[in-house]
Amino acid sequence: MHIIDEYAPFIQDFIYQNHWTSLRAIQVAAGDAILHTDAHVLLAASTASGKTEAAFFPILTQFYEEPPTSVGAIYIAPLKALINDQFQRLETLCAEADIPVWHWHGDVSQSHKAKLLRYPSGILQITPESLEALLLRKHAAIPKLFHDLRYIVIDEIHSLIRGDRGGQTLCLIERLSRIAGVNPRRIGLSATIGDPESVGAFLAYGTGRETIIPRIQATGTKWRLSLEHFYCQGAQAGQTEPTTSAMPALAAPTDTAPDAADPGLGYIFSHTRGKKCLIFVNSREECEAVTTTLRQYCEARHEPDRFLIHHGNLSAAYRETTEEIMKDEETYQTTVTTATLELGIDIGRLERAFQIDAPFTVTSFLQRMGRTGRRNLPPEMWFVIREELPEPRAMLPTTIPWKLLQAIALIQLYLEQRWVEPPRLERMPYSLLYHQTMSTLASCGEMSPAALASRVLTLHYFHRISAEDYQCLLRHLLEIDHIQRTEQGGLIVGLAGERIVNAFRFYAVFQENPEYTVRCQSEELGTIVQPPPVGEKLAIAGRVWEVEEIDHKRCVVYCQPVKGKVPAYFGDCPGDIHTRILERMRQVLIEETMYPYLMQNAAARLTRARKSAAHAGAATEPLVCLGGNMWCFFPWLGTYAFLALERLLKRKCASALQLSGLDVYRPYFMIFKMQASKEKFFAVLKAAAEAPLDPMELVYAGEVPYFEKYDTFLPEALVKKGFAYGVLDLAGMRQRIRQLP
Repeated sequence: MHIIDEYAPFIQDFIYQNHWTSLRAIQVAAGDAILHTDAHVLLAASTASGKTEAAFFPILTQFYEEPPTSVGAIYIAPLKALINDQFQRLETLCAEADIPVWHWHGDVSQSHKAKLLRYPSGILQITPESLEALLLRKHAAIPKLFHDLRYIVIDEIHSLIRGDRGGQTLCLIERLSRIAGVNPRRIGLSATIGDPESVGAFLAYGTGRETIIPRIQATGTKWRLSLEHFYCQGAQAGQTEPTTSAMPALAAPTDTAPDAADPGLGYIFSHTRGKKCLIFVNSREECEAVTTTLRQYCEARHEPDRFLIHHGNLSAAYRETTEEIMKDEETYQTTVTTATLELGIDIGRLERAFQIDAPFTVTSFLQRMGRTGRRNLPPEMWFVIREELPEPRAMLPTTIPWKLLQAIALIQLYLEQRWVEPPRLERMPYSLLYHQTMSTLASCGEMSPAALASRVLTLHYFHRISAEDYQCLLRHLLEIDHIQRTEQGGLIVGLAGERIVNAFRFYAVFQENPEYTVRCQSEELGTIVQPPPVGEKLAIAGRVWEVEEIDHKRCVVYCQPVKGKVPAYFGDCPGDIHTRILERMRQVLIEETMYPYLMQNAAARLTRARKSAAHAGAATEPLVCLGGNMWCFFPWLGTYAFLALERLLKRKCASALQLSGLDVYRPYFMIFKMQASKEKFFAVLKAAAEAPLDPMELVYAGEVPYFEKYDTFLPEALVKKGFAYGVLDLAGMRQRIRQLP
């Protein structure tokens, strides 16, 4: 029997009405695993491969045959926009079988939520933060809501497991399951998973079930890839150094940017007219700057504005307007965006994606590439690498085009090896431990220390944290009045803790800064972290505004639109880069391959970089003398191993090497002065790496390295321990040092 014959009649009707001639391989495999086993399931398949239907067709079939007596399935997604998008898709499908679909997040009406509380049933779509709020504020209702919960579907699971948010999601599932007395099956969905076995084990934490990971042979998909390089001013590399591009020249632009345009942005402006595109950037600041510049080009050419903007600091109304415009098949607009449109929100048929500079991960590259190529079009991405022209006497490392190398390395790692970053699961999540302790205590009321530890420390995500560490945390929270003892010896939330727990921002575990809402009359534009003084300008929503008034008590900035251009600032920080990417960047410098997607300027710039690197030995020699006692060290290590190496040099080697003036360009290179030979440098470094080393020794004296949102509420000893044992990559550092000459 074919799996489609086992589906409920309304699902078969849906398939036929949509003219599907067959199910995709991932849908067949998922149907078999969900209907015929009791295991968890991890579905890893390319973007737009039908993973949502793969999960829900068999789930809805079971609900049709045996309706749950409470909410039967929870769908957890990282973005409200993704939930809204999936809500519309599922609601239409489920209406035929009278299976309710509910959604629950900050923008959902109270009447909709109240109706769910009265009639718990069907499918609930929710973010991790809203699920936290539900457990905290509606604790007594959990058994009624979820006593027949059978499935938990986690969408875009790769986006959650890289930090505390994924740990929070697992803790919430485990807490809910205990309260409701259920053991639901878990189904993870993702287009980009680097180590499926580890993610499968993560998905199954604490359940006693295995995880089935269907192996689907990927069909050969053609990509349209191009990578071009631009200096921000002056002659371009392809004009000053003759070279044969590995890729034929692009078709002539459909229109041109103003004469004085930034060459890279002018190139994008020229190849977006009459098309529906996304332009990905790596920060909200750059998102604002690029949008403002492209809109100025439209104005300079007396053309209608054709550029939209989408990032996390914009108001929900702004983001939703952009999403609706992009869905319109008759409108040819281009949206400048950060990672907020990286995930699977439906914004219609996209013809092309641009990536300004290199993303930090292969995962991001694949997700962004996967936004195009829908509806029988091949995926298409154009990389645009921008760089300031190096000064004539610039030192060697600053003349290497690091962003160009990084973009090539990301592409080649996937093309050659299908490699994607594995998850970092062995962390020391003390910040999350604080959060779950306070949430549990606030929802359950007074508890003895032993009962609290039994509830929290037994959550499987905290398996690396000892009872001694938890006692240390509780003692500290008593001291700072986040918890307090009752006369009976129990623990309750303290006065200082109440202020934290009662704030709506408590539900989220990702880092947030105090934000000011920016308004123009009645319109909310978005939020910023640091408002400029009255009379100054700020950039948000792709435009420039003058500050008229700041209400610091209510955290509101009032402004009016003006002409001009200013940089935006939201408090972004760069992402982390894996060691495999740095190693492949080094190989790019060494090998002679001219990759087929390189355009003329990029090919010329790479040729020049290879010549200068070969002349100086930068790719083959890890330590290069820049003249006199100035040295440059190229470790080719990822962010966290680089961080450990930097600290090893400062803490354990500086004195023996008479090392000073260490200047780091993480994670590419470091420059320093040294009164020692190259041979002594390697000898001292190797001896330091092989000696017994407690990671705590790499924490600077007096340093309290806050990394996560709630670190400031932890005892300093745990903050340092979490950084030393959970952030610094000593194993990766040692492995590289052993490979040195």
